[in-house]
Amino acid sequence: MSVPRKILVTSALPYANGAIHLGHLVEYIQTDIWVRFQKMRGHECWYVCADDTHGTPIMLRADKEGITPEALIARVHGEHSRDFAGFHVAFDNYHTTHSEETRFFANDIYGKLQAAGLIEVRAIEQFYDPVKAMFLPDRYIKGECPKCGTPDQYGDSCESCGAAYAPTDLKNPISAVSGAVPVRKSSDHYFFKLSDPRCQAFLRRATREVCKAQPEAVNKLQEWLGAEDENKLTDWDISRDAPYFGFEIPGEDGKSTGKYFYVWLDAPIGYFGSLKNLAARRPEVDVAAFIERDAATRAGTEMYHFVGKDILYFHALFWPAELEHAGYRIPTAVFAHGFLTVDGQKMSKSRGTFITAESYLKQGLNPEWLRYYYAAKLSGSMEDIDLNLEDFVARVNSDLVGKYINIASRCAGFISKRFDGRLDATDRSATAEFNSAWKSEEIARAYEAREYGKALREIMRLADLANQYVNDNKPWELSKDATQANRLHEVCSTAISLFRDLTLYLKPVLPKLAEQVEQFLNISPLKWADIGSSLPAGHRINEYKHLMTRIDSKQIDALVEANRESLAPAPAPQPHSQQRHAEHQQHVAGATAAAPSPRPSPVKGEGEDGGAFAPEIRLDDFSKVDLRIARIASAEHVEGAEKLIKLTLDLGTETRTVFAGIKSAYDPATLAGRLTVMVANLAPRKMKFGLSEGMVLAASGEGPGIFLLSPDSGAQPGMRVK
Repeated sequence: MSVPRKILVTSALPYANGAIHLGHLVEYIQTDIWVRFQKMRGHECWYVCADDTHGTPIMLRADKEGITPEALIARVHGEHSRDFAGFHVAFDNYHTTHSEETRFFANDIYGKLQAAGLIEVRAIEQFYDPVKAMFLPDRYIKGECPKCGTPDQYGDSCESCGAAYAPTDLKNPISAVSGAVPVRKSSDHYFFKLSDPRCQAFLRRATREVCKAQPEAVNKLQEWLGAEDENKLTDWDISRDAPYFGFEIPGEDGKSTGKYFYVWLDAPIGYFGSLKNLAARRPEVDVAAFIERDAATRAGTEMYHFVGKDILYFHALFWPAELEHAGYRIPTAVFAHGFLTVDGQKMSKSRGTFITAESYLKQGLNPEWLRYYYAAKLSGSMEDIDLNLEDFVARVNSDLVGKYINIASRCAGFISKRFDGRLDATDRSATAEFNSAWKSEEIARAYEAREYGKALREIMRLADLANQYVNDNKPWELSKDATQANRLHEVCSTAISLFRDLTLYLKPVLPKLAEQVEQFLNISPLKWADIGSSLPAGHRINEYKHLMTRIDSKQIDALVEANRESLAPAPAPQPHSQQRHAEHQQHVAGATAAAPSPRPSPVKGEGEDGGAFAPEIRLDDFSKVDLRIARIASAEHVEGAEKLIKLTLDLGTETRTVFAGIKSAYDPATLAGRLTVMVANLAPRKMKFGLSEGMVLAASGEGPGIFLLSPDSGAQPGMRVK
């Protein structure tokens, strides 16, 4: 075992303005699994988080409910804590950003940035709601993305292409508070000078290190930074005008500035506030060792942030830059993950397309079913994962019940009834692979790299071996022959030992089930170091009680029905004075054609209804289209093109070049090696950037998102799609 590590782990702070949904849980379950694994390995690992509690949305919601913002965030804190606990997310501390600890660090970081000459005050024009008589925060302005033209985007960043921008850059803006067309007004604001050459030089070095575990993240950050001779970063507005719920920016000699820290400044600082709050109760927590930049102080400590890819810009650019220049340590790494879709539809709390954590638990669904399913889908990449409800039922029932639980349920009864609950020595030939240091380290490496899907595939392979051992030795037949009692005892004891090893490997994913197994086996909490040991002959286990049931598809039907209202996408806000007719962006993956729609954007979800069907065709019409499986041999950005990626497609016997309009949805670094489907007999099209020799197929709808089609495994380049 290596020297114990000292690790601080955080997840992004959920905003205290709504319920936790299944999309949120991807991140917290991913982080919790990693933390539990580290603790099982014997490392000192602290997992802290907090509610993100400041901002105009909190103020407006509290006002609407007729309560104070403090009362609102206290209530939501209880709801969030309940939901996280329901899914066994075990924070060492779950705090709030509306705390004196966070205020202390916010003021300290701001003061040091100011002393370093990195804070500047200047007048800006911003949107003002003439109906509500207030300046509008970014998320209360909607319009068309100035980069890609996607409608109904927020005022700070685009969900479709990931671009960050100023609210005043939006096209056709409206107020999401009143629906009024906002007007521009001037106000003094405070800026963090991210464009300063010191920040630029630092970030070019630091981003490669902080995100080295995810090449696609590094590529995205380098794209934002630009070439060495470019300066693409803009200064960051860190202030907001009253009325605002948050911390007032301190003035000189205690004077009031009348300005407040923008919520995105003090939100990540809440990580440190939560850590300091934890240390007040747990003196063994050394705050300085985790947050100070001094090499001697922080020697041997690590700090990791788990975040969604939509906030990578904030966590890998703004956050490290302000920490570095305020004299704090920067993160060891930022781990970004993708979004969750449900049956192919993107989840979004703001758009109402989500299933709440509370509703899942209220339907009596086991939270560890979802933990296992997410883990089976998760990798160390930024790819989105899909909660396919049919696959969810099939995978959980097959893997957890049909393979894993099945081992104990078939053998434990014989131990209790025939052998007084006492185990025999195990068949070493059957346990060798389970107990090998090589196997445990292979699975450990997968957990460490957040390659949970890879870890679970290997664990389920071991479960198959254990079931094969039981099937080959047939304890139910041995039990009928009195002369085979010793063999029956050995076989069932071996199966129980293998079940224990599988439980150890699964414990980071299934912590509560592991506790039940530990009680059944009458053993101490399992640690990673227990691999290689075995339960001794004569050890008494407790009577077996059923550990997990199968998912009934009726439970899933009830869950969908309970969330039917929230699963219907919410209509976009309408302008105050007139109805806005948004342009509908048509994504043609092979050649990127954009055409205005003659009708308003529909409200119906595109995942359920892709619009009116095209006119009917005959089979011989369809047979004229030659669809082929293609492997993406390489993918690269196209200089000067906002939407295109250049793909080199391997068709088995030849390669083709295709320019695909998928840049808003895919990073070229993630596409190489992927199988897709292309139209192979489309007439070549001469474009500004070269000759496009076909078209790859993708799905898109009225909402944001482009989704490349992928064939099942086993398909080979050149195969015809019929």
